[in-house]
Amino acid sequence: MAELNYKLILSDFDGTLANSQNEVPQTVVEEINKYVSNGGIFAVCTGRILPCILPRVRALGLNGLVIASQGCQIAQINSGKLIKNAVFSSEQAAEICGYLEGLGVNIQLYSDSGFYSTLSQDEPHLNLYEKIIGVKAWHADGQLSTLASNSSPRFCKASILVDKSERDALYEKINERLGEKFDVTCSAKVLIEISPKGETKGAALEFIAKKYGVQLEKTIAVGDNLNDISMIEVAGLGVAVGNGEDTLKQVANYIAPTNDEGAVAYIIKKFGYKND
Repeated sequence: MAELNYKLILSDFDGTLANSQNEVPQTVVEEINKYVSNGGIFAVCTGRILPCILPRVRALGLNGLVIASQGCQIAQINSGKLIKNAVFSSEQAAEICGYLEGLGVNIQLYSDSGFYSTLSQDEPHLNLYEKIIGVKAWHADGQLSTLASNSSPRFCKASILVDKSERDALYEKINERLGEKFDVTCSAKVLIEISPKGETKGAALEFIAKKYGVQLEKTIAVGDNLNDISMIEVAGLGVAVGNGEDTLKQVANYIAPTNDEGAVAYIIKKFGYKND
C-alpha cells in the first residue's frame, strides 16, 4: 500500500467533483478508489440535500459518510441513516420565510426528504434546478412561512434562485438582515442559501475528522464557491479549483486545475501520498 500524506479528503460536488456536464469523469472515480484502497477516507460535502446526493455518491461506488445541506446533514451512504441532522426551529424557519416573502423573492425550503418551492410547477428555472438535482419540488397551498411555523419534521435549509447579475447585491442585503442569526452563503452563481448558525461545511469537516480520528492538519478540503470557505479554512490543506470564485481562491492554500480538468484526481495524486 502507498503511504498516505493526507488521510481525509472532503470534496464539494457541483463545480468541483462534477464537471460542467454534471458528471464525474471515470478517471476521477478511479483515482478516488485508489486513494480509498490505500486507506484514505474520501467524502463528498455538498449543499445538495440527501435525496439528491445519495444516488450520486452510491453510483460512484463510495461508502462511508456523505455530508449534505451545507454540513447540516451527515448520513451513512449505504443505509441513508442520518447521524447528524441540524435543523431550524419552526420559529426560525418561519422568520426566514417571512422575511424573504417580504422581499418578494422565490423561496425553496428543504428537509431531509425533499423541498418546497414557491415557484410555479412549470417555471423554467425551477424545472432546470429540479433536473440538475434530480428531485421534484413540493408546492404548498399557502405561504411557506405558515407551513414552516406548523411543520414537523423541521427544515434544514432555505434558498433563493436568482439571476447571476442580482446574486451579490441580494446576498449582501439578506446577510445584513439574517447573518447574525443564521449562516447565509452561496453555493452557485444562481443560489443564495440560509442554514442554521454554525452548521457549516467547516463544522462538518471537524465532525468527520473527529469521528475517524484524523488530525485536522492531515485533511484536505476542495471546493469552488462561497459555501466552501469554512471547510477550506478549517482543513490542513484548503484547495480551490481553477473555476472557483475569486473570494474562495483568496483564502485557499492552493489553486488546482478546473473541475473540467479532473481537479480532484489531480489533488489526490499531488498531495494524497507521501513522496518516496
